[in-house]
Amino acid sequence: MISHQDALIYTMVMVSASDNDITDAELSAMGRRVRYLPIFAGFDNDGVTAVARDCAKLLAEEDGLDSTLDMIREALPRKLRETAYVFACEIVLSDSEISQEELRILELIRHRLDIDRLVGAAIERAMAARYVRPGEF
Repeated sequence: MISHQDALIYTMVMVSASDNDITDAELSAMGRRVRYLPIFAGFDNDGVTAVARDCAKLLAEEDGLDSTLDMIREALPRKLRETAYVFACEIVLSDSEISQEELRILELIRHRLDIDRLVGAAIERAMAARYVRPGEF
């Protein structure tokens, strides 16, 4: 079983890799979360690459997406499932381009982690407001 910190990283890697293009902006966004957010206190920042690599290997296997989602769900206490969804939304929005694949993965994460539909919508709206760019208002 993976740790809750690993599960949060797996969530970010999974959504980033969903469109087969992990951008520099997405990598930077992941790194900032791991370095600065309290949930990652005590996590070895040098271990992020290894955790991301493990996630990528798992995703590449047959039924890898389902297996990864199951591992994330098992590792996250209910309180951290919404945190994982927030992180996933932030990674999707970090590079200004939202693909259909990323939207589909967000939907899968929301369902697999049992995020209430209204809570999910509130998170998505908050993230959209947070990441508004010049010319979008």
